[in-house]
Amino acid sequence: MENDFEHYLIEIRELLERGDLPRLRDLLDLMRIQDIAHALMELEEEQIPQVFATLPRGRKVDVFSYLDPHYQYRLLGYISSAEARHILSEMLPDDLTALLEDLPGDEVRRLLRLLPFRAIRRALTLLGYPEDSVGRLMTTEFVSVRPDWTITDSLAHIREHSERGETVNVIFVTDDDRHLLHALPLKRFVLGRANDPVEKLPTGPVVSINAQADQADAARLIQHYDLEVLPVVDEDNILLGIITVDDVIDVVEEETTEDFHKMGSVGMFNLSLRDAGFPLLYRKRIGWLLVLVALNLVGGTIIAGFEEAIEALVVLIFFLPLIIASGGNAGAQSSTLMVRALAVGDVEAKDWLRLWGREFGVSIALGLTMGLAVSALGFWRGGPDVALLVAIAMTLVVAMGSLVGMMLPLILTRLRMDPATASVPLVTSAADIVGILIYFSLAVAMLNLPAGGIL
Repeated sequence: MENDFEHYLIEIRELLERGDLPRLRDLLDLMRIQDIAHALMELEEEQIPQVFATLPRGRKVDVFSYLDPHYQYRLLGYISSAEARHILSEMLPDDLTALLEDLPGDEVRRLLRLLPFRAIRRALTLLGYPEDSVGRLMTTEFVSVRPDWTITDSLAHIREHSERGETVNVIFVTDDDRHLLHALPLKRFVLGRANDPVEKLPTGPVVSINAQADQADAARLIQHYDLEVLPVVDEDNILLGIITVDDVIDVVEEETTEDFHKMGSVGMFNLSLRDAGFPLLYRKRIGWLLVLVALNLVGGTIIAGFEEAIEALVVLIFFLPLIIASGGNAGAQSSTLMVRALAVGDVEAKDWLRLWGREFGVSIALGLTMGLAVSALGFWRGGPDVALLVAIAMTLVVAMGSLVGMMLPLILTRLRMDPATASVPLVTSAADIVGILIYFSLAVAMLNLPAGGIL
């Protein structure tokens, strides 16, 4: 499939260079709308409106919906107001919300003026939900039936309104006040007796989610119950909309990307790395780098405080990078495992005591193993006293780094902050400071070295 797409992309570029629009139109007719959208995002900016204009009117909305929001906004600047009005009016509510929520307020107002009143009201309703809530993600277009309708009447209703819903694979049963009663697969309607009421169809417990809930919770429900569609309700169990599995895939991708960015101490941005410009990349990275510089200055200050001990035994400097790097690496491992476990719901903040006890044992074992590994080098470079110092320091520093890496995400979770903020550079810097202090304090105590201004 990837080879097919690359072939299409090469051919699109060649046809654009030759100006052969009839052949280009024939080629686009053979392609899936997802591949067309992907191809548009691979082209030069000036080529995008040219290819988009070649599409038949009926496919433009579908292709437009699969573009990333910033490509959608750029494209709207090239097409006429009438065509923009048609595309925005025909988009599904959740796709339209995804476009509008990342734009400045004045741009949102400009685009809303292109929409009919019903679409404006629907868009504002979804934008009124909190950011990252299920309400922002849902579509309000779905098909529902009443429990007292016959199977025949229900199927007729489904056929009539099939274009209205994002999917009709699952049909929702609601009462006259739109309270959600059941969610039934279409198969049960097709196999049911024509004159039986819907309420006679076999049912089970319905899984739903509140519109105020977090989008990550919707992803977990769909994964756990293997759902194709998840109904969204309010506090009174009134059916407001639905979330489909393709919406959840986008959420999982965004959450994963955001966690990667945070764990690398990079601010979140919604562009691909290829499209991100110099100012954006600089702005998203410089803040954390300056914070980490400040933390590293603390480590430098501690080292300066042990200057007399270092002058008395210069070999201490040889082992310093080895020991503090090992503590930072151990902390990064623990932090990565903990952030991931919290993100997927494997553990909760209340499990901290049990997790701490287990991590303490694991970290001591890791530290002892690494301490024994470097003790021989310590014996060679400085004799038995230095070997013992290096072994003990390595054990304690690795253990402390592991515990810092595990506890920091849990502490952030208890403070209602994103645990991914416990990034690898942050944990490593914190472990470095603790490691420097432990190493030189042990050296002063075990080797009777001058303490300087620290101790």
